[in-house]
Amino acid sequence: MEKLRNSFFRARRSAASEPVRLRKRKSTLYAAECSNSEQGRGLFGPNTYLIIFSVALRSVNCLLVQTSFVPDEYWQTLEVAHNMVFKYGYLTWEWKEKLRGYTYPLIFASFYKLLQIFKKDTVQLLIWVPRLAQSFLAALADVTLYCVVKKQANEEVAKWVYFSQLCSWFTWYCSTRTITNSMEAVLTSFIFYYYPLQGTKTGSSSKYLALTAFAFVVRPTAVILWLPLLFSHFWQEAKKLDLLLYKCLPAGCLSLGFSLIVDRIFYGEWVVVQWNFLRFNVIQNLGSFYGSHSWHWYFTQGFPVIMGTHLPFFIHGCLLVPKKNRILLIAVLWTIIVYSFISHKEFRFIYPAMPICMVFCGYSLANLKIWKKRAVSFLFLSNVCLVLYTGLIHQRGTLDVMQYAQKLCTDTLLEKEEPSLFFLMPCHSTPFYSYVHCPIKMHFLECPPDLSGNNTYIDEADLFFKEPLTWLNIRFSAQASLPTHLVIFNVLEQTCRSLVARLFC
Repeated sequence: MEKLRNSFFRARRSAASEPVRLRKRKSTLYAAECSNSEQGRGLFGPNTYLIIFSVALRSVNCLLVQTSFVPDEYWQTLEVAHNMVFKYGYLTWEWKEKLRGYTYPLIFASFYKLLQIFKKDTVQLLIWVPRLAQSFLAALADVTLYCVVKKQANEEVAKWVYFSQLCSWFTWYCSTRTITNSMEAVLTSFIFYYYPLQGTKTGSSSKYLALTAFAFVVRPTAVILWLPLLFSHFWQEAKKLDLLLYKCLPAGCLSLGFSLIVDRIFYGEWVVVQWNFLRFNVIQNLGSFYGSHSWHWYFTQGFPVIMGTHLPFFIHGCLLVPKKNRILLIAVLWTIIVYSFISHKEFRFIYPAMPICMVFCGYSLANLKIWKKRAVSFLFLSNVCLVLYTGLIHQRGTLDVMQYAQKLCTDTLLEKEEPSLFFLMPCHSTPFYSYVHCPIKMHFLECPPDLSGNNTYIDEADLFFKEPLTWLNIRFSAQASLPTHLVIFNVLEQTCRSLVARLFC
């Protein structure tokens, strides 16, 4: 009996000396939490190499986009920033009517100021630094989109969403341009990351609301995309009053307050540009002065064109996404419907919704089995063709001509007569002082809308193209008013050749 007791205690001591092994939990939620903790916290986590790749790719993207898209990428950002820092540059009628805010141009003005301080404000750096800065933000947005889908779905879906985003021809065409719509698209990815989507534990109400408010400051119509998501969040929130008082109100007040202060500094008076912008473009619908389209244009042309060959994958993905993602589809459809009621329509207006559309494309590609390789090859090759054409060929003449204008600045030091240019083209066809960076005399055909209600009003640009020779005779009747150089499209060369030869020779 004593031997049996001793052997029992020896066995107990031996077992106690061994390390304790805990049983692994097989809960899916527990495994997901462990996986997230291992991957690291924060917005980007351990995605360092992905960030480096994205930044490098968007930098190449920036260098390969050498064409013009819309005047706003120069006249509402770079030209304004140039005027803010160097005290010369043309401000269009929108700034005189206080429809635009200085918050977004202030970003580029900061880079201009640094270049000025360090005496590196060459014209090439003034052109490329803002675009490279926008490219960097676009790269971060690409990685953010990957991260949020990885958290909400899985790595496989996230990988195909990232691929869809990178090979989208319209994203490639717009993401590195200095227009407010590009900044909106960047903010879409960041807001989406922090949005408390139903059925997920990721999200931060304060951060996504602050970013939404900032997007509204950059471009007031940005709120259209997020209205369904804001309403959904409010509907699901148990403490609705706390959400309004402690999160919505502070985020809105801080962003609007910052905008008011910035605009007070540069306008010299207190002004709410967001209200002026919405009143002019949405309530009064005066933007139709610059063209209007049928109500169905976004459904039949706008959205299909910007999606390109992604469209069938988007439609397929709409049938596959989980129930929690349906609110995203509602947001996209809502955006297209609301913009359809505004007469003036452009492709870029719905561009900020594209990162969300790429989520549906990613679900489609992730669930393809038999045709996946062919589908991926088709998507890549079809978009590469559009990328190369729109980035290197389509509408590049209006930028190339500015290289000749830059040379006139160096010639000014050698010639006695100061050079001057007149752009006989549709208004705002080319960049202006931000692409020349010297205060030579430059003029262009202006086209401000008539705000007095005169139905017979015709702007200067329309008058010229209606009767080019008559307009030239009247405008250049006095020899003293002749510019040293004219810039025209080649279609007008034959029409104006004889008169131009008589006036300038």
